[in-house]
Amino acid sequence: MGKKNQEDQLGKGLVFVISAPSGTGKTTLVRRVMEKLPCLRFSVSYTTRPPRAGEKEGVDYRFVSPDVFQEMVAKEQFLEWAEVLGHYYGTAWVDPKVLEIEGVDLILDIDTQGAKKAKEKLDHAILIFLLPPSIDSLKERLMGRGLDSAETIQFRLAHAKRDVGEAHWYHHIVINERIEEAVEKLKAIIIDERRKRDF
Repeated sequence: MGKKNQEDQLGKGLVFVISAPSGTGKTTLVRRVMEKLPCLRFSVSYTTRPPRAGEKEGVDYRFVSPDVFQEMVAKEQFLEWAEVLGHYYGTAWVDPKVLEIEGVDLILDIDTQGAKKAKEKLDHAILIFLLPPSIDSLKERLMGRGLDSAETIQFRLAHAKRDVGEAHWYHHIVINERIEEAVEKLKAIIIDERRKRDF
């Protein structure tokens, strides 16, 4: 491996904010990229909702009670937080200087509202929006997952249309039509941003 390739593998204390409508394949995409690129850490969000089948504490989410969540809000331990469908979700505060010392970059999985807050609080956050090929394909994916009721799917689709309208102020847009192509695009964005940090 050449010197430049070795440098591309090192984390620079960067914070990548990734937003996408529910059902776009964000979790799979991020997992694949983290397998291919070292020195990436995923920020596990906090939530008050109960775990779904197969979800693991500390891997998918940190599951906490509403009282614990509100205590964290009061102590200003969240970079951003919101209420969605009756449950709270929050992203823990992050210090880019600590990340740089540790030699890692962080990936945050947050919605468009949270991304705006992260952008305000973290000057150098890199915002990436993941788009489905179309709203129709998104509807098919949501229905195919079998996780949500028809009412919840309609709610998610309405939010998806609103979120897509916010994509224009993100630094990068990745369309997830073919997962392997999307993985390579996201990987290239991260490597390019690491290289920029060297100048």
